Amino acid sequence: MKKTLAILLALAMVFAMAACSSSEEPAAEPAEEGSAEAASYNVGIIQLVEHPALDAATQGFKDALTEKFGDAVSFDENNAQGDSANCATIANSLVSANVDLILANATAPLQAAAAATSEIPILGTSITDFASALDIDGWTGSTGRNISGTSDLAPLDGQAQILSELFPAADYPNVGIIYCSAEANSIYQATVITGYLEDLGYTVSEYTFADSNDIASVVTNACSACDVLYVPTDNTAANNTAAIDNVAVPAGVPIVAGEEGICAGCGVATLSIDYYDLGHAAGEMAVEILANGADISTMPVQFAPAFTKEYDAARCEALGIEIPADYTAIGE
Repeated sequence: MKKTLAILLALAMVFAMAACSSSEEPAAEPAEEGSAEAASYNVGIIQLVEHPALDAATQGFKDALTEKFGDAVSFDENNAQGDSANCATIANSLVSANVDLILANATAPLQAAAAATSEIPILGTSITDFASALDIDGWTGSTGRNISGTSDLAPLDGQAQILSELFPAADYPNVGIIYCSAEANSIYQATVITGYLEDLGYTVSEYTFADSNDIASVVTNACSACDVLYVPTDNTAANNTAAIDNVAVPAGVPIVAGEEGICAGCGVATLSIDYYDLGHAAGEMAVEILANGADISTMPVQFAPAFTKEYDAARCEALGIEIPADYTAIGE
């Protein structure tokens, strides 16, 4: 009888403890596996070179991810300092670190990342032409592989029209296109815009440099033979605008540029995009991939939604160039 009573008392104590426990605030349920709240992401970034346009694209990309994930996203940010070999080294390092996604800012980083992995999602930004960069025939708008992103290609027919508007062929018949022969994006732009310019009545010549060491001599040759120059969205040129400017302005030869940063450094006018917005759009694509499981292989490459006619006021004044009212001064 005593033994039975002891057991009943013990059971009563267990029930009492359970009741007390149930009155406490319940523990929070763990976040659903795979949700943005539960996950953390490490994103690798390869930027070809320091330049205002590329810097803005990287910042826009990072901001888009931070807006979504907050402190749950970290960035392994790397700058190749203009060296394609560094791009390959960085890409291999990021693959070894098993990052969740790679941002390739410019064509050389995109090519390096594509060679380094076929598994980790790669988003390119500031890429002029994905088909040329990745050697894809029969371009359909998406890559069909672990790569997508945003293109910085401003309409080349529009660029040609700007050049024609400011420097008509009757007065400026000879156009020189200056670019780095090692950049596939620049070769593509030079080829396409040559056709548009020839249709407008210009004689077009190409002047290429292998690297920054021979830019000054190449620009000198171009200025001696041409009435106006065109510099596409070329990364090597973008990083050496001072060297171009130091030759072209004293020679009195105006330059139409492929984007705002190059124009500010050595040009008189451009039809430009907003690189921050371009990078932000790539970041929004990254959110879809990381948080929502979007299939990058079918994601269409995106383009800038708007373009702006811009000019460099000081350089136009120095060269005596009048700019129509529908252009915006860089910096305003």
